[in-house]
Amino acid sequence: MAVKNTAQVIIGGKIITLGGYESEEYFQKVASYMNNKISELSEMPGYSRQPMETKHTLLSLNITDDYFKAKKQAEIFEQDLQQKDQEMYDLKHELISLRMQLEELQKSAKETQDQKSLLEGKVTELEKELDELLK
Repeated sequence: MAVKNTAQVIIGGKIITLGGYESEEYFQKVASYMNNKISELSEMPGYSRQPMETKHTLLSLNITDDYFKAKKQAEIFEQDLQQKDQEMYDLKHELISLRMQLEELQKSAKETQDQKSLLEGKVTELEKELDELLK
């Protein structure tokens, strides 16, 4: 069973205690991400004059936008992965089929070589018989 962790982080200049099953490093990473978003928004003209509720809404909207973009990218990667898996599956089956054809061709070539050797042996025997008859 996972152990619940807590960590103090600084978000927007305030110390906040976060708790959950993630590591302290993860909590710090989340806090850093939020602080970067706050910094990005603070650079926008007029942001600092907005009421705190509007600032929180803009921060939420920006983080939600990042989430949906990341989710869309993950879906694209998942589709690509499924497509690559299907291509690999198809290629494996094609490889098996080609190996089977190769084995059949090798078997056929060996049978043909055996027949050739047998016929060459018969030709040699017949040539000897002919030579004896012509003597």
